[in-house]
Amino acid sequence: MNHDELAHWSKIAADWARDYHANLRDAPVRPNITPGEIKAQLPKTAPDTPEEIRRIFADFERLVPGATTHWQHPRFFAYFPANASPASMLAEQLANAIAGQAMLWQTAPAANEIEAVMIDWLLDALGLPETFTGTIHDSATTATLSAILTMRERALDWAGNSQGLTNQPRLRIYASAETHSSVDKGIRIAGIGQQNLVKIPTTADHGMDPVALDAAIKADIAAGFLPAGVVLCTGGTSIGACDPIADCVRVAKSHNLFTHVDAAWAGSAMICPEFRTLWDGVEGADSVVFNPHKWLGVQFDCAVQFMPDPTAQIQTLGLRPEYLKTQNQDDIVNYNEWTVPLGRRFRALKIWFTLRAYGLEGLRERIRNHVRWALEAREAIAEIDGCILTTEPRLSLFTFAYRDDVETAALLERINNDGRIYLTQTTHHGKFVIRVQVGQFDCTRDDVMMIPQVIRELTG
Repeated sequence: MNHDELAHWSKIAADWARDYHANLRDAPVRPNITPGEIKAQLPKTAPDTPEEIRRIFADFERLVPGATTHWQHPRFFAYFPANASPASMLAEQLANAIAGQAMLWQTAPAANEIEAVMIDWLLDALGLPETFTGTIHDSATTATLSAILTMRERALDWAGNSQGLTNQPRLRIYASAETHSSVDKGIRIAGIGQQNLVKIPTTADHGMDPVALDAAIKADIAAGFLPAGVVLCTGGTSIGACDPIADCVRVAKSHNLFTHVDAAWAGSAMICPEFRTLWDGVEGADSVVFNPHKWLGVQFDCAVQFMPDPTAQIQTLGLRPEYLKTQNQDDIVNYNEWTVPLGRRFRALKIWFTLRAYGLEGLRERIRNHVRWALEAREAIAEIDGCILTTEPRLSLFTFAYRDDVETAALLERINNDGRIYLTQTTHHGKFVIRVQVGQFDCTRDDVMMIPQVIRELTG
């Protein structure tokens, strides 16, 4: 395949994409297939000779769409969305065509400088201090890992990087039970160990108890452990729990601990000033992450980490061997030094296109609609016989159960086999419950109100 053929087939692919999105509402959200079906239809080895793109594209159309869980379906109410606005898709096409490697300023000057400006735009949009800075990661998991590694090295005075963790003090990291599993993963990868992730009790509103946090830190100090940091959440994945950021940051600072706030999903809602009470005090944190790909329409993958001072993270993660230096530019910002991978995609382009194509007011209207429609769906579900609201909406996320655990699980299976909507589960207070999360970029009120309609039909 050459570039002339690419131009021809790119037009065909663009038409296919338009039709795909136009007809998504009529397709089941999740495919009705069994594991191994697609694998069985693929050759066991790669071809020795080239095949025509026409044949390859035909196989794509035959195999892929019908075996895809459609994350862009307007009735995708599972997990959190991984939205892809048309403007973001266009930006990704251009970034893919350029195929740059933005590890250094000199390898991608435009990507580097647009990234810096997009960080400033987002700081302003979210109401964060203009003194903050930041960088773009692939996902919040990587940003959280970067923060945890920074906690580790800061607590050890950077001895972990140079000497390893053998014979070092036993570190402790603190988080609530409502934090995402990426925190657990980060603790393991960082070599701190799962047993040293201390889960702090929550209060009645499911946020971390700052009094319990202070007591746990003091108890660990008395036991000879070395507290290293605190991970807080705004909009936890399970039920949307929000820690009292200001109070917990105050406790952490009293012990000189690094704080990281995971606002991967809910952070996008902070472009609406009325929702910012959910992370009051966030300006006191040392690190904050949110995912524009979850609710702002910026195509996956795209996570943004903000920091008032990146020095500790750069000292933890940065390496600048001779072959990665830019001659006569010692003070230049190279974002690979702020994160784990050396290689970096041109992710800032899709933020730039999306913010300009829809404007902050257009994006605010979408988020406000999702929150309002989720509340309407909650009220309708509450009226269905046997349905029990287990958590109230936090932004556009709430949970419910149907009679008991067994019947709730059975209902969820019927819902997803039906195909008109897609929901997922979690556990809350030891009970199996169903999550409802509204946030798909192109969903309408009618799409959202399909949730209680399907539930009513399948429980009637």
